[in-house]
Amino acid sequence: MPRRVRIELAGYHHVYNRAVERKYILQNISDKDKFLEILNEVSEKYKLTIHSYCIMNNHYHLLLENKLENLSLSMRQLNSKYATYYNKKYKRVGHLWQDRFKSWYVLNENYLYVLYKYIESNPVSAKMTNKIGKYKYSSSHTILNNSIEPCIKNSFIIRDFSPKELAMFLSIPLNIEEVKNINNIHKEKVRIEGNAVVREKEKSLEFIFSNINTKEERNKSISIAFLDGYKQSEIARYLDISSSSVSKIIKSGNS
Repeated sequence: MPRRVRIELAGYHHVYNRAVERKYILQNISDKDKFLEILNEVSEKYKLTIHSYCIMNNHYHLLLENKLENLSLSMRQLNSKYATYYNKKYKRVGHLWQDRFKSWYVLNENYLYVLYKYIESNPVSAKMTNKIGKYKYSSSHTILNNSIEPCIKNSFIIRDFSPKELAMFLSIPLNIEEVKNINNIHKEKVRIEGNAVVREKEKSLEFIFSNINTKEERNKSISIAFLDGYKQSEIARYLDISSSSVSKIIKSGNS
């Protein structure tokens, strides 16, 4: 099975990596502290903004933003530096991480807040704590306890929430629709088009607009095409109507 295409372009990325054989390579406090120290170093060196982090016992999650096309380089540094530290400390050899890190490019920035909550809720899901923000090795803990790590100082969370507002936001569990949105991010197929990342279209316009007999059916198909990643201008050209007409149909939710 071919690997997912790695998107290096600047933007938001959800990054995840797990230890080989799911071993607890981040269980000890001193090891988590070292990983966080390296994360701060790497984020500064490679100009990364870490918006969220959660360091679990055998894996980690990051929501980061890169300004340069250096995602693979920076994550290799993070993983290799920690592996060097860990192998030396515990007198072991060989790979420390299960595979190359996984990453998902976040196309829709409306998903950023729910993705943040998803990452921060990992310790609750793992029954390591009963409340988001109580787990020491999560970015929400540092914000709520006024001990902000350098790597998250420019996080949109700090920009958009006071500690009190953040606590209220995190007190509301993820709902079914939000979990569905997270799954959509992780399943979404994307490709690079010029200097931009775009969704892979699942269906052709010919297929979407086949067997259309009424204006209502056409309008419904316009909304489907737009949600599938087609630009309004592409839909307008295919149907030989104006872009403004397509825009009005999409905004009105005509279906």
